[in-house]
Amino acid sequence: MKRVLILDLDNTIYPVKSISAKLFEPLFELIDERLDDAQAALKAKEELTRRPYQHVADEFGFGEDVKQQGLDLLRDATYDEPMQPYPEYETLRKIKADKFLVTTGFTKLQLSKVKQLGINGDFKKIYVVDPEQSNLNKGDIFRQIMMDNGYDAEEILIIGDDPQSEIKFAKEVGIDTFLFDPEDRYTDSHATYRAKDYRDVAGIVNQ
Repeated sequence: MKRVLILDLDNTIYPVKSISAKLFEPLFELIDERLDDAQAALKAKEELTRRPYQHVADEFGFGEDVKQQGLDLLRDATYDEPMQPYPEYETLRKIKADKFLVTTGFTKLQLSKVKQLGINGDFKKIYVVDPEQSNLNKGDIFRQIMMDNGYDAEEILIIGDDPQSEIKFAKEVGIDTFLFDPEDRYTDSHATYRAKDYRDVAGIVNQ
């Protein structure tokens, strides 16, 4: 039985593509202007809907000046338009468990999304892993949540969409994982559980 759920935010509670055109418009323009390879620019923009900016900038070789300009655009950005979670999120909302939100990104931006989604009250605590502010990763936060609250690893289920982020770090800590994979992208993720929706989570929590 699980008494703790730890959730990711982007592409787990809501789809980033629903806001990316407006949110990233200045950054996308910068990438189109400064990256010589149009295909690489297109791929980089797609990756920005799934992964932290710093990781994408390094992988696609933005260069220090372009990377810094992007950081300047995003560091104090907020999103103030209406947002909607995935319809499936309501299933998680109804589960009786201690819930925590652990998300990677720019602090102001991530907290503005939480506000627009109206989900702040769903969580016992919200953590933003901000690469601009510390070298902590999600694994460090998972350990902190366990230590601060006296949870055992067996009592926790971590839910997210990224095999290389929350799923990987949870496995390192020894915590079971549920990979939310609505597009069936990650058949070899090695998550404890994997599904296109959240219908099975309640059963996992109570088994």
